[in-house]
Amino acid sequence: MIGLLQRVSMAHVDIGGDRVAEIGRGLLVLVGVEPQDGERQADRLLERLLGYRVFPDSEGRMNRSLRDIGGGLLLVPQFTLAADTQKGTRPGFSTAAPPEMGAQLFDYLCRQAAAGYEPVGFGQFGADMQVSLTNDGPVTFWLQV
Repeated sequence: MIGLLQRVSMAHVDIGGDRVAEIGRGLLVLVGVEPQDGERQADRLLERLLGYRVFPDSEGRMNRSLRDIGGGLLLVPQFTLAADTQKGTRPGFSTAAPPEMGAQLFDYLCRQAAAGYEPVGFGQFGADMQVSLTNDGPVTFWLQV
């Protein structure tokens, strides 16, 4: 499973002109699912997202996690993260999980996040979403489990 996390001062997701999720300071995470992924990978990704130290301490060093600051978590499905970009000028998607599997694992990740952390918001798998954010730093990391 892939998580492209961005430290944000704010982020939101709109679908069809309606705001479906919004956070203030926290992490916006674009989530990609690969064919070999399962619930174990989703659980590990969530554990890493909540504990990854990307927020500054009193000395300005990245020593604080999302849990430490009580920030928001916004999870957004993005199957293009698992694309094969090695050849040519058009990405291939045979390296991404099939849509049904991707939807199931993203849903599982969202349920686990909501059960164990607050505040949390979600994009919608398969929807045409408009995602807006203010990247704080900028700070962006690629996590793959």
